[in-house]
Amino acid sequence: SGESGAGKTESTKLLLQHIMNLCKGNSQLEQQILQVNPLLEAFGNAQTVMNDNSSRFGKYIQLRFQKNTVRGAKLSEYLLEKSRVVQQDTGERNFHIFYYMFAGLSLEEKEMYGLLDPSLYRYISGRFGTQDVAQRWKHKYQEVHNALDMVGFQEQEQVDMQAILAGVLSLGNVTFEPEESNGSVKVSEASWGWLKAAAVDVLRQLVCCVPCSPWSPSVSCCCSLCADARDSIAKVAYGRVFGWIVCKINELLAENMDSEVELREIGILDIFGFENFAVNRFEQLCINLANEQLQHFFNHHIFQLEQAAYKEEELPWETITFNNNQPILNLLLAKPLGLLSLLDEQSAFPQATDKTFVDKLNSSFKGNLHFQPGRSRVLGFSIIHYAGKVQYTAGGFLEKNRDTLPANVRGLFINSVTPLLSVLFTGKSLCYVLWLAGMLIFLCPRQHSLMVLMERMYSANPHFVRCIKPNNQKEPGVVDSQMVLLQLRYNGLLETIRIRRDGFSWRPSFEEFAER
Repeated sequence: SGESGAGKTESTKLLLQHIMNLCKGNSQLEQQILQVNPLLEAFGNAQTVMNDNSSRFGKYIQLRFQKNTVRGAKLSEYLLEKSRVVQQDTGERNFHIFYYMFAGLSLEEKEMYGLLDPSLYRYISGRFGTQDVAQRWKHKYQEVHNALDMVGFQEQEQVDMQAILAGVLSLGNVTFEPEESNGSVKVSEASWGWLKAAAVDVLRQLVCCVPCSPWSPSVSCCCSLCADARDSIAKVAYGRVFGWIVCKINELLAENMDSEVELREIGILDIFGFENFAVNRFEQLCINLANEQLQHFFNHHIFQLEQAAYKEEELPWETITFNNNQPILNLLLAKPLGLLSLLDEQSAFPQATDKTFVDKLNSSFKGNLHFQPGRSRVLGFSIIHYAGKVQYTAGGFLEKNRDTLPANVRGLFINSVTPLLSVLFTGKSLCYVLWLAGMLIFLCPRQHSLMVLMERMYSANPHFVRCIKPNNQKEPGVVDSQMVLLQLRYNGLLETIRIRRDGFSWRPSFEEFAER
């Protein structure tokens, strides 16, 4: 754990390499476990203002052992930041894979996928930089291509996948305008050049799903709804591609062993670090909630269980206090009046808005020491997290929490002439589907929820790797002592040092003690 850019993903890779070197068993499987990482980083990482290679999803890697040899592995992914596909803030980029494609595809391949100059795409932000950067991205694209071959993706599957990614980018350039004859909405004439014939039906269905009505009387409102539906399609399509890649990786790494032999497991959690940007949205709230849960897990094992053991054994001990973040978790997770419960409640009401949600928070949490109402013109609120105060912009909270897709559009994808697209929207393994008011709501499977992850961790014997970020400039060999001290304090590491120094940190087994 640690804040964004502290080195968690790099530490995870080093830890995996070390474990593989110790095993010396199935060398092919060990190499496959290590080689899937470029694939995950290309599709799941992106540049942020805090980190040029920031993980925009959490992953839990389960290594399964039989007779001290790795016999299989499984990857679980959490909370992919799908909104990054359609929106990036200043100084940030979309997922790496889009830039790798522009740098690595040949002119003939770009023409086949309908890709033009990257500066023309609304979903692509950031300059492509120097020739050295383009060359590095070209090399990264080749790494991704090799990893796809190694995992076992068929050539046609790779072609279809890149066609979907190119289609996502083109979809982002589609705009809408009023239909003068009847006051409805149509796809703007300037947008048709971005669409292949197969996409025309999709856009027609998209427009049909939001007709003007007494509940959305203005044409500008209808145009906005169409744009939201367009972005929802792009986000869901990318999320399905990412989930499909993870499923294929798990098929490759599935264990092959004697079911009667006892199975042991080592799990490694690499999850996004605490974030506090100039603009913090729904995604940052989810990320910081995950970090709050991990911090509470750390406190539980390092302080609460440790000192409870001393008390049970009646050892002389002066209690060490620590910053208990349970009140913050109550604010966020309590039912029925926690922040997320209120968000779900508001999301279920068609007439609810981000403003009604914020008004509900302000009335529910009045006087709460860890909540502050917004004090600027921007609709929002602040949470006093264990790592400090974060001001959240509430715009888009309800839409992102609903994560909806027009039902008639899904039907078109199921019947798509692109085989992979049909598979992605037909399969039930990637998410559950609920019908609500003519819209499809996609819910993550229970086994991929953070709740289940935490349950799994509480049942394990944990070892903590605390990553400390040395400076905010992303410079090597530079240590900002005040910044390091701040992290040591809010992570509880100063108290950890004390309990390890004054406590009983070495716990030999009876056999080890007898041998001495």
